[in-house]
Amino acid sequence: MSKEIQQILANLPSVDILLKQIDSSYPHGKAKEAVQQVLATIRKEVVAGSRQSVIDQPAILALIHKELAEKQFSLRRVINGTGTVVHTNLGRSSLSTQTQEQVLKTSFHYSNLEFDLASGKRGSRYSHLVSIVKKLTGAEDVLVVNNNAAAVLLVLSTLVQEKEVLVSRGELVEIGGAFRIPDVITSSGGKIVEVGTTNKTHLMDYKEALTEETGAILKVHTSNYRIIGFTETPELGDLAELAHANKLPLINDLGSGLLLDMRPFGLPYEPTVKEVLEQGCDIITFSGDKLLGGPQAGIIVGKREYIEKMKKNQLLRALRIDKMTLSALEATLALYLDEKEAIKNVPTLQMISLSEADCLNKATELAELLQPIAGLNVTIEKDNSKIGGGSYPEHLLPTYAISLSSDQVTADVLQEKLRLSATPIITRIKNDCNYLDLRTIALEEFPLIQASLQDIF
Repeated sequence: MSKEIQQILANLPSVDILLKQIDSSYPHGKAKEAVQQVLATIRKEVVAGSRQSVIDQPAILALIHKELAEKQFSLRRVINGTGTVVHTNLGRSSLSTQTQEQVLKTSFHYSNLEFDLASGKRGSRYSHLVSIVKKLTGAEDVLVVNNNAAAVLLVLSTLVQEKEVLVSRGELVEIGGAFRIPDVITSSGGKIVEVGTTNKTHLMDYKEALTEETGAILKVHTSNYRIIGFTETPELGDLAELAHANKLPLINDLGSGLLLDMRPFGLPYEPTVKEVLEQGCDIITFSGDKLLGGPQAGIIVGKREYIEKMKKNQLLRALRIDKMTLSALEATLALYLDEKEAIKNVPTLQMISLSEADCLNKATELAELLQPIAGLNVTIEKDNSKIGGGSYPEHLLPTYAISLSSDQVTADVLQEKLRLSATPIITRIKNDCNYLDLRTIALEEFPLIQASLQDIF
């Protein structure tokens, strides 16, 4: 081996030095494997004579990142710079640190998932939620399935099999993923009876539609749209009185169930789950991963007599949640026992409650990190965030965003490069610039954004 080859090999950086400069989001084992693979390839090329000069460290790091990108898991963490808090395509709600700790404790060991510690006998997985749900909502019982569509399906297939379901025409909605209330009713074995009109439904419309074949009255929250102007719908209490007078359950699909009043955050009034129960609803279904800020789940709360029937439905076995979802949901609900703790620690609530001034302070801090990058134009722009997830579709939250542009690349090319970064960064393009909305970006993500843009430029 010649002295020139020995010198080139000697000048290669060590594995430890390179590892310190790899994005920390990569698992250590995978990062080390990629570093060793790249260095081994370079050494072979040098010894074979196909590489005759020293390769600099940035070029080696680029090869390592390419190697890592090709071996990444398909499902990966991304940075949400879109400003949409509950972003369906990006996994909806981020979970709290407290939830992460609880899931680690219970999911990576044996647990008492279906074991009663007091009696030493078999227990129910749903019993772990009864106490906390009672405290938060006043419900008699709770059942949890894998999403809200499944919750509605289970409720209807249990309570209205081959019976008529009264529902207002204005509430026969379709939400994301072509989930249509009419199709769910018919899939459950129920028969749709439309009452009222699209914009106006009166209590008398429900009364006149009642027959011996009626199995339930169904209310559906029109989560992702609003009818405004000449509208009317009966008071929930009056509808409950009508249902109970006819010995029928009043079922309410709330969609994005709320446990807190959102008006302090500048949002319009929406009733909480507890308030809806107090107005006489017998069964309520809602999502765990929207405004609640927990894992994907369909939560069913209400009267024990109805929920006990659902527990005996064979469909429940196909729809039930696992220990990780159950653990994450219990930990999320525990934060709601103290309203201030929930706003502080549930990421969804924390982002929604973030003030315009807070967003500006974050934007200023991130801009200071990015402005020294040569070739990158960085400005701070006033903008608007969205709640997302079909919640508050007509309402925007004032925010501040970082606007990124460059004479070297187009907005589309820069967006693609950011999306293909070691930690993918998802942006919005506006005014031929890439916008990073600070409402949905955490402070600990700033160094990752800085590193990605430094690599790009």
